[in-house]
Amino acid sequence: MIDRRPPDQIGNDAEGPSVVAFTVELRTEFATPPHRHARGQMIGCSRGVVTIATDAGSWVVPAGHAIWLPPYQVHGGQSFGPGAGWSLYLAPSTCQALPPAPRTVAIPPLLREAILRAASWPDEAMDEPRQRIADLIVHEIGMLPAEALGLPVPRDPRLRRIARALLEQPADGRSIDQWAAWAGTTARTLSRRFPQETGLSFVDWRQRARLMRALEMLAEGTPVTTIAIDLGYNSISGFIALFRRTFGVTPAAHPIRLAR
Repeated sequence: MIDRRPPDQIGNDAEGPSVVAFTVELRTEFATPPHRHARGQMIGCSRGVVTIATDAGSWVVPAGHAIWLPPYQVHGGQSFGPGAGWSLYLAPSTCQALPPAPRTVAIPPLLREAILRAASWPDEAMDEPRQRIADLIVHEIGMLPAEALGLPVPRDPRLRRIARALLEQPADGRSIDQWAAWAGTTARTLSRRFPQETGLSFVDWRQRARLMRALEMLAEGTPVTTIAIDLGYNSISGFIALFRRTFGVTPAAHPIRLAR
């Protein structure tokens, strides 16, 4: 019987059990530099918010959600506010039918409970009952649709420069013409290439960047009025209405806020 190894060891072991899970309790915020694992990884939040960044984009993971990262995907992370969650590592051989790119997903109760059961195992032995749970976890992950909580980064270096600037300062209110001139391109090219390379228009991409930052600020306990002002919204009521259209609840009623 093999005692369960720590996450940094099991994450880089392509052999061994098909599934290994750990629960996580965060009393303070943390940041991890870019790194990768031989195994596929799913990072889930039950309280708080985590943002994961790769070369291809950024993904917000609020409470009740998780991000899927395929094997060898380079990524770094940042948490916002106190939080709790879990981390799941899958052997490469089990990842062949799973998504080939990162995605944020909502976690249904069945999958959540199966992962928490796996996290309670004290060792890496995989008898028949455990393997059935592991197979259920892999099957359920493969069935999950992507949530609109990701921001793909354009490939064009000029557009990528704009995207990175907006991720750092989502409240920057420069017009599309001003952004194009700053990046050394034209507004027409920017408007045409952004949806081609990200699946979102420039306006929608910028709006999603602001809403993703709003989730992070909610997790930190920032007042709703302050969030709206800091993110460049001209109207607090307009920000609340947009937030509700996107997430189905007002900022004050979002589970991230209620969990604090």
